[in-house]
Amino acid sequence: PQPPGQTATNEEEAVEAARKIGFPVLVRPSYVLGGRAMEIVENEDDLRSYMRTAVKASPDHPVLVDSYIIGRECEVDAISDGKDVLIPGIMEHIERAGVHSGDSMAVYPPQTLSKKIQETIADYTKRLAIGLNCIGMMNIQFVIKDETVYVIEVNPRASRTVPFLSKVTDIPMAQVATNLILGKSLAEQGYKDGLYPESKHVHVKAPVFSFTKLAKVDSLLGPEMKSTGEVMGTDATLEKALYKAFEASYLHLPTFGNVIFTIHDDTKEEALDLARRFDAIGYGIYATEGTAKFLNEHGVHATLVNKLGENDDNDIPALVRTGKAQAIINTVGNKRTYDEDGAAIRSSAIEAGIPLFTALDTADAMVRVLESRSFTTEAI
Repeated sequence: PQPPGQTATNEEEAVEAARKIGFPVLVRPSYVLGGRAMEIVENEDDLRSYMRTAVKASPDHPVLVDSYIIGRECEVDAISDGKDVLIPGIMEHIERAGVHSGDSMAVYPPQTLSKKIQETIADYTKRLAIGLNCIGMMNIQFVIKDETVYVIEVNPRASRTVPFLSKVTDIPMAQVATNLILGKSLAEQGYKDGLYPESKHVHVKAPVFSFTKLAKVDSLLGPEMKSTGEVMGTDATLEKALYKAFEASYLHLPTFGNVIFTIHDDTKEEALDLARRFDAIGYGIYATEGTAKFLNEHGVHATLVNKLGENDDNDIPALVRTGKAQAIINTVGNKRTYDEDGAAIRSSAIEAGIPLFTALDTADAMVRVLESRSFTTEAI
Protein backbone atom coordinates (compact mmCIF):
# COMPACT_ATOMS: atom_id res chain seq x y z
CA PRO A 1 0.00 0.00 0.00
CA GLN A 2 0.96 3.60 -0.53
CA PRO A 3 -0.62 6.92 0.50
CA PRO A 4 -3.37 8.01 -1.91
CA GLY A 5 -2.03 10.46 -4.46
CA GLN A 6 -2.66 12.17 -7.79
CA THR A 7 -0.83 14.41 -10.24
CA ALA A 8 -1.97 17.90 -11.17
CA THR A 9 -0.99 20.12 -14.08
CA ASN A 10 -2.73 23.28 -12.86
CA GLU A 11 -4.21 24.91 -9.75
CA GLU A 12 -7.76 23.59 -10.14
CA GLU A 13 -6.57 20.02 -10.68
CA ALA A 14 -4.47 20.26 -7.51
CA VAL A 15 -7.41 21.56 -5.47
CA GLU A 16 -9.70 18.84 -6.84
CA ALA A 17 -7.11 16.18 -6.02
CA ALA A 18 -6.68 17.48 -2.46
CA ARG A 19 -10.45 17.53 -1.88
CA LYS A 20 -10.66 13.93 -3.01
CA ILE A 21 -7.65 12.77 -0.97
CA GLY A 22 -8.36 14.91 2.10
CA PHE A 23 -6.15 17.44 3.87
CA PRO A 24 -3.37 17.58 4.95
CA VAL A 25 -1.56 16.80 1.70
CA LEU A 26 2.09 16.71 0.70
CA VAL A 27 2.70 18.66 -2.51
CA ARG A 28 5.87 18.76 -4.58
CA PRO A 29 7.07 19.17 -8.14
CA SER A 30 7.78 15.90 -9.92
CA TYR A 31 11.40 14.85 -10.40
CA VAL A 32 13.07 16.90 -7.68
CA LEU A 33 15.95 16.04 -5.38
CA GLY A 34 16.39 17.07 -1.77
CA GLY A 35 12.69 17.77 -1.28
CA ARG A 36 13.01 21.01 -3.22
CA ALA A 37 9.78 23.09 -3.07
CA MET A 38 8.04 20.30 -1.13
CA GLU A 39 5.41 21.45 1.36
CA ILE A 40 2.80 20.09 3.77
CA VAL A 41 -0.48 21.89 3.05
CA GLU A 42 -3.37 22.03 5.52
CA ASN A 43 -6.16 23.75 3.55
CA GLU A 44 -7.36 24.92 0.15
CA ASP A 45 -6.19 28.53 0.51
CA ASP A 46 -2.64 27.45 1.29
CA LEU A 47 -2.71 25.00 -1.61
CA ARG A 48 -3.80 27.70 -4.06
CA SER A 49 -1.04 29.97 -2.75
CA TYR A 50 1.52 27.18 -3.20
CA MET A 51 0.41 26.48 -6.78
CA ARG A 52 0.64 30.18 -7.67
CA THR A 53 3.96 31.03 -6.02
CA ALA A 54 6.09 27.94 -5.39
CA VAL A 55 5.75 26.00 -8.63
CA LYS A 56 4.91 26.41 -12.30
CA ALA A 57 2.73 23.42 -13.08
CA SER A 58 2.16 22.26 -16.65
CA PRO A 59 1.52 19.00 -18.53
CA ASP A 60 5.30 18.63 -18.86
CA HIS A 61 5.93 19.53 -15.21
CA PRO A 62 3.10 18.08 -13.08
CA VAL A 63 2.78 18.55 -9.34
CA LEU A 64 2.37 15.51 -7.09
CA VAL A 65 -0.40 15.68 -4.49
CA ASP A 66 -0.22 12.92 -1.85
CA SER A 67 -2.01 12.23 1.40
CA TYR A 68 0.25 13.26 4.29
CA ILE A 69 0.49 10.38 6.73
CA ILE A 70 1.89 11.14 10.19
CA GLY A 71 3.75 8.08 11.41
CA ARG A 72 7.10 6.43 12.05
CA GLU A 73 9.40 6.63 9.06
CA CYS A 74 12.12 4.20 8.05
CA GLU A 75 14.14 3.40 4.96
CA VAL A 76 15.93 0.50 3.31
CA ASP A 77 18.87 0.26 0.96
CA ALA A 78 18.65 -2.97 -1.05
CA ILE A 79 20.89 -4.70 -3.59
CA SER A 80 19.25 -6.87 -6.25
CA ASP A 81 20.55 -9.13 -9.01
CA GLY A 82 17.08 -9.60 -10.53
CA LYS A 83 16.50 -12.87 -8.68
CA ASP A 84 17.73 -12.41 -5.12
CA VAL A 85 17.51 -9.22 -3.05
CA LEU A 86 19.99 -8.50 -0.27
CA ILE A 87 18.72 -6.08 2.39
CA PRO A 88 21.72 -4.96 4.48
CA GLY A 89 19.49 -3.31 7.07
CA ILE A 90 16.46 -1.23 8.00
CA MET A 91 17.12 2.30 9.29
CA GLU A 92 14.49 3.78 11.61
CA HIS A 93 14.18 7.56 11.66
CA ILE A 94 14.07 9.44 14.97
CA GLU A 95 11.89 12.19 13.48
CA ARG A 96 8.48 11.21 12.18
CA ALA A 97 7.36 11.70 8.59
CA GLY A 98 7.45 15.34 7.50
CA VAL A 99 11.16 15.98 8.07
CA HIS A 100 13.31 15.22 5.01
CA SER A 101 15.14 11.89 5.35
CA GLY A 102 18.46 13.67 4.83
CA ASP A 103 17.75 15.89 7.86
CA SER A 104 16.49 13.05 10.07
CA MET A 105 18.48 11.11 12.59
CA ALA A 106 18.40 7.39 11.80
CA VAL A 107 19.01 4.33 13.96
CA TYR A 108 20.26 0.90 12.93
CA PRO A 109 19.12 -1.67 13.87
CA PRO A 110 15.55 -0.36 14.37
CA GLN A 111 14.56 0.03 18.02
CA THR A 112 10.75 0.16 17.95
CA LEU A 113 9.73 -1.82 14.85
CA SER A 114 8.21 -5.22 15.59
CA LYS A 115 9.48 -8.37 13.91
CA LYS A 116 6.24 -8.51 11.90
CA ILE A 117 6.74 -4.95 10.62
CA GLN A 118 10.35 -5.69 9.66
CA GLU A 119 9.29 -8.84 7.82
CA THR A 120 6.64 -6.83 5.94
CA ILE A 121 9.24 -4.21 4.97
CA ALA A 122 11.60 -6.94 3.73
CA ASP A 123 8.78 -8.55 1.73
CA TYR A 124 7.73 -5.26 0.10
CA THR A 125 11.37 -4.47 -0.69
CA LYS A 126 11.93 -7.76 -2.50
CA ARG A 127 8.67 -7.51 -4.45
CA LEU A 128 9.48 -3.98 -5.58
CA ALA A 129 13.06 -4.80 -6.56
CA ILE A 130 12.00 -7.84 -8.60
CA GLY A 131 8.95 -6.09 -10.06
CA LEU A 132 11.04 -3.14 -11.21
CA ASN A 133 13.74 -5.47 -12.55
CA CYS A 134 16.33 -3.59 -10.52
CA ILE A 135 19.94 -4.68 -11.02
CA GLY A 136 22.13 -2.97 -8.44
CA MET A 137 21.11 -0.68 -5.59
CA MET A 138 17.77 0.86 -4.71
CA ASN A 139 16.42 2.92 -1.81
CA ILE A 140 12.87 2.64 -0.45
CA GLN A 141 11.26 4.84 2.20
CA PHE A 142 8.34 3.68 4.32
CA VAL A 143 5.99 5.18 6.87
CA ILE A 144 4.22 3.05 9.49
CA LYS A 145 0.86 4.11 10.90
CA ASP A 146 -1.45 1.87 12.95
CA GLU A 147 0.85 -1.09 12.16
CA THR A 148 0.28 -0.63 8.42
CA VAL A 149 3.40 -0.17 6.28
CA TYR A 150 3.07 2.38 3.47
CA VAL A 151 5.57 2.85 0.65
CA ILE A 152 6.20 6.57 0.24
CA GLU A 153 9.20 6.65 -2.10
CA VAL A 154 11.18 4.25 -4.32
CA ASN A 155 14.49 5.32 -5.83
CA PRO A 156 16.20 2.84 -8.21
CA ARG A 157 19.64 4.22 -7.35
CA ALA A 158 22.19 4.52 -4.57
CA SER A 159 21.21 6.78 -1.67
CA ARG A 160 23.13 9.03 0.72
CA THR A 161 22.66 6.33 3.40
CA VAL A 162 24.86 3.79 1.57
CA PRO A 163 28.14 4.87 3.26
CA PHE A 164 26.49 4.64 6.71
CA LEU A 165 24.94 1.24 6.09
CA SER A 166 28.12 -0.10 4.48
CA LYS A 167 30.10 0.97 7.55
CA VAL A 168 27.78 -0.53 10.16
CA THR A 169 27.15 -3.84 8.35
CA ASP A 170 30.65 -4.30 6.90
CA ILE A 171 29.09 -4.95 3.48
CA PRO A 172 30.94 -3.16 0.63
CA MET A 173 27.64 -2.19 -0.95
CA ALA A 174 29.02 -0.14 -3.85
CA GLN A 175 31.40 -2.94 -4.80
CA VAL A 176 28.70 -5.62 -4.55
CA ALA A 177 26.28 -3.57 -6.68
CA THR A 178 28.95 -2.87 -9.29
CA ASN A 179 29.71 -6.59 -9.55
CA LEU A 180 25.99 -7.27 -10.08
CA ILE A 181 25.90 -4.83 -12.97
CA LEU A 182 28.90 -6.65 -14.42
CA GLY A 183 27.00 -9.96 -14.24
CA LYS A 184 28.18 -11.51 -10.96
CA SER A 185 25.19 -12.64 -8.85
CA LEU A 186 24.72 -12.16 -5.12
CA ALA A 187 25.20 -15.89 -4.54
CA GLU A 188 28.47 -15.83 -6.46
CA GLN A 189 29.64 -13.02 -4.16
CA GLY A 190 28.70 -14.99 -1.04
CA TYR A 191 25.49 -13.15 -0.08
CA LYS A 192 22.05 -14.62 0.61
CA ASP A 193 18.58 -13.40 -0.28
CA GLY A 194 16.72 -11.43 2.41
CA LEU A 195 17.45 -9.31 5.47
CA TYR A 196 21.08 -9.41 6.62
CA PRO A 197 21.73 -10.36 10.30
CA GLU A 198 21.58 -7.33 12.61
CA SER A 199 24.56 -5.73 14.28
CA LYS A 200 24.96 -6.27 18.04
CA HIS A 201 25.73 -2.58 18.49
CA VAL A 202 23.44 0.41 18.01
CA HIS A 203 24.44 2.91 15.33
CA VAL A 204 22.98 6.42 14.96
CA LYS A 205 23.32 8.61 11.86
CA ALA A 206 22.91 12.34 12.57
CA PRO A 207 22.79 15.30 10.17
CA VAL A 208 25.21 18.23 10.30
CA PHE A 209 24.00 21.71 9.38
CA SER A 210 25.90 24.80 8.23
CA PHE A 211 23.45 27.49 9.30
CA THR A 212 26.25 29.69 10.66
CA LYS A 213 27.64 29.93 7.12
CA LEU A 214 24.25 29.94 5.37
CA ALA A 215 22.82 32.88 7.26
CA LYS A 216 19.75 33.36 5.04
CA VAL A 217 18.59 29.73 5.35
CA ASP A 218 15.91 29.25 8.02
CA SER A 219 16.88 26.46 10.42
CA LEU A 220 13.30 25.20 10.68
CA LEU A 221 13.24 21.56 9.57
CA GLY A 222 10.64 20.29 7.11
CA PRO A 223 10.26 18.37 3.83
CA GLU A 224 13.04 20.35 2.10
CA MET A 225 16.57 19.11 2.89
CA LYS A 226 18.93 21.57 4.60
CA SER A 227 21.78 19.48 6.06
CA THR A 228 25.23 19.55 4.50
CA GLY A 229 26.84 16.49 6.07
CA GLU A 230 26.45 13.53 8.42
CA VAL A 231 28.13 11.96 11.44
CA MET A 232 27.75 8.61 13.20
CA GLY A 233 27.65 7.42 16.81
CA THR A 234 28.07 3.75 17.79
CA ASP A 235 27.76 2.05 21.17
CA ALA A 236 26.12 -0.81 23.05
CA THR A 237 22.95 1.15 23.89
CA LEU A 238 20.75 3.62 22.03
CA GLU A 239 21.33 6.38 24.59
CA LYS A 240 25.12 6.12 24.37
CA ALA A 241 25.04 6.00 20.57
CA LEU A 242 22.75 9.05 20.53
CA TYR A 243 25.12 10.89 22.87
CA LYS A 244 28.08 10.26 20.57
CA ALA A 245 26.08 11.33 17.49
CA PHE A 246 24.89 14.54 19.17
CA GLU A 247 28.41 15.41 20.30
CA ALA A 248 29.85 14.69 16.85
CA SER A 249 27.27 17.01 15.27
CA TYR A 250 28.09 19.79 17.78
CA LEU A 251 24.80 19.46 19.66
CA HIS A 252 26.27 19.58 23.16
CA LEU A 253 23.86 19.95 26.07
CA PRO A 254 25.22 19.98 29.65
CA THR A 255 23.54 17.92 32.36
CA PHE A 256 22.17 21.09 34.00
CA GLY A 257 20.94 24.52 32.93
CA ASN A 258 17.87 26.08 31.36
CA VAL A 259 15.88 25.36 28.23
CA ILE A 260 13.53 27.77 26.43
CA PHE A 261 10.18 26.43 25.18
CA THR A 262 8.32 28.41 22.51
CA ILE A 263 5.68 25.99 21.27
CA HIS A 264 2.87 26.24 18.72
CA ASP A 265 -0.65 25.35 19.92
CA ASP A 266 -0.67 22.25 17.67
CA THR A 267 2.18 20.66 19.65
CA LYS A 268 1.71 21.95 23.22
CA GLU A 269 0.27 18.67 24.53
CA GLU A 270 3.20 16.73 23.12
CA ALA A 271 5.72 19.26 24.45
CA LEU A 272 4.28 18.95 27.96
CA ASP A 273 5.88 15.54 28.48
CA LEU A 274 9.24 16.90 27.34
CA ALA A 275 8.99 19.82 29.77
CA ARG A 276 8.15 17.47 32.64
CA ARG A 277 11.16 15.32 31.84
CA PHE A 278 13.52 18.31 31.62
CA ASP A 279 12.12 19.50 34.95
CA ALA A 280 12.61 16.05 36.54
CA ILE A 281 16.35 16.03 35.79
CA GLY A 282 16.84 19.51 37.21
CA TYR A 283 16.59 21.77 34.18
CA GLY A 284 14.98 25.17 34.54
CA ILE A 285 12.19 25.98 32.09
CA TYR A 286 11.73 29.34 30.38
CA ALA A 287 8.75 29.77 28.06
CA THR A 288 7.00 32.40 25.97
CA GLU A 289 3.61 33.69 27.13
CA GLY A 290 1.20 31.09 25.72
CA THR A 291 3.55 28.19 26.38
CA ALA A 292 4.35 29.35 29.94
CA LYS A 293 0.63 29.65 30.75
CA PHE A 294 -0.01 26.14 29.40
CA LEU A 295 2.91 24.53 31.25
CA ASN A 296 2.13 26.23 34.57
CA GLU A 297 -1.54 25.20 34.32
CA HIS A 298 -0.35 21.60 33.92
CA GLY A 299 2.00 21.55 36.88
CA VAL A 300 5.32 22.41 35.24
CA HIS A 301 6.93 25.57 36.60
CA ALA A 302 7.91 27.80 33.69
CA THR A 303 9.41 31.27 33.95
CA LEU A 304 7.94 33.76 31.49
CA VAL A 305 10.30 35.08 28.83
CA ASN A 306 9.41 37.60 26.14
CA LYS A 307 9.88 36.86 22.46
CA LEU A 308 11.60 39.84 20.83
CA GLY A 309 11.75 43.55 21.59
CA GLU A 310 9.05 43.42 24.29
CA ASN A 311 11.67 43.71 27.04
CA ASP A 312 15.27 43.71 25.95
CA ASP A 313 16.46 42.46 29.36
CA ASN A 314 14.07 39.53 29.40
CA ASP A 315 13.64 38.40 25.83
CA ILE A 316 14.98 35.23 24.25
CA PRO A 317 18.06 36.75 22.54
CA ALA A 318 19.07 38.35 25.87
CA LEU A 319 18.84 35.04 27.73
CA VAL A 320 20.86 33.33 25.02
CA ARG A 321 23.42 36.14 24.85
CA THR A 322 24.02 36.12 28.62
CA GLY A 323 24.41 32.35 28.80
CA LYS A 324 21.22 31.75 30.80
CA ALA A 325 19.75 29.39 28.17
CA GLN A 326 21.43 26.15 27.12
CA ALA A 327 18.91 25.15 24.43
CA ILE A 328 15.80 26.31 22.57
CA ILE A 329 12.83 24.16 21.57
CA ASN A 330 10.78 25.97 18.93
CA THR A 331 7.86 24.50 16.98
CA VAL A 332 5.60 26.19 14.44
CA GLY A 333 2.84 23.63 13.96
CA ASN A 334 1.85 22.16 10.63
CA LYS A 335 1.48 25.46 8.77
CA ARG A 336 5.09 26.37 8.01
CA THR A 337 4.68 29.93 6.82
CA TYR A 338 7.57 32.32 7.40
CA ASP A 339 7.47 33.98 10.82
CA GLU A 340 9.94 36.81 11.41
CA ASP A 341 9.97 36.44 15.21
CA GLY A 342 10.41 32.67 15.00
CA ALA A 343 13.26 33.02 12.52
CA ALA A 344 15.00 35.56 14.78
CA ILE A 345 14.62 33.26 17.79
CA ARG A 346 16.14 30.38 15.87
CA SER A 347 18.94 32.61 14.59
CA SER A 348 19.84 33.61 18.16
CA ALA A 349 20.46 29.95 18.99
CA ILE A 350 22.55 29.43 15.85
CA GLU A 351 24.67 32.52 16.53
CA ALA A 352 25.30 31.48 20.15
CA GLY A 353 26.08 27.90 19.18
CA ILE A 354 23.51 26.34 21.51
CA PRO A 355 21.28 23.39 20.54
CA LEU A 356 18.12 24.30 18.64
CA PHE A 357 15.32 21.78 18.24
CA THR A 358 12.47 22.42 15.78
CA ALA A 359 11.29 18.79 15.82
CA LEU A 360 10.05 17.44 19.15
CA ASP A 361 11.28 13.95 18.28
CA THR A 362 14.88 15.20 18.19
CA ALA A 363 14.41 16.94 21.53
CA ASP A 364 12.96 13.71 22.92
CA ALA A 365 16.13 11.87 21.83
CA MET A 366 18.26 14.47 23.61
CA VAL A 367 16.21 14.11 26.82
CA ARG A 368 16.74 10.34 26.65
CA VAL A 369 20.49 10.95 26.62
CA LEU A 370 20.28 13.40 29.55
CA GLU A 371 18.06 11.03 31.55
CA SER A 372 20.59 8.24 31.09
CA ARG A 373 23.33 10.50 32.52
CA SER A 374 21.37 12.26 35.28
CA PHE A 375 19.73 11.61 38.63
CA THR A 376 16.14 12.62 39.28
CA THR A 377 15.58 15.66 41.49
CA GLU A 378 12.13 14.63 42.70
CA ALA A 379 11.67 14.57 46.49
CA ILE A 380 10.66 11.32 48.22
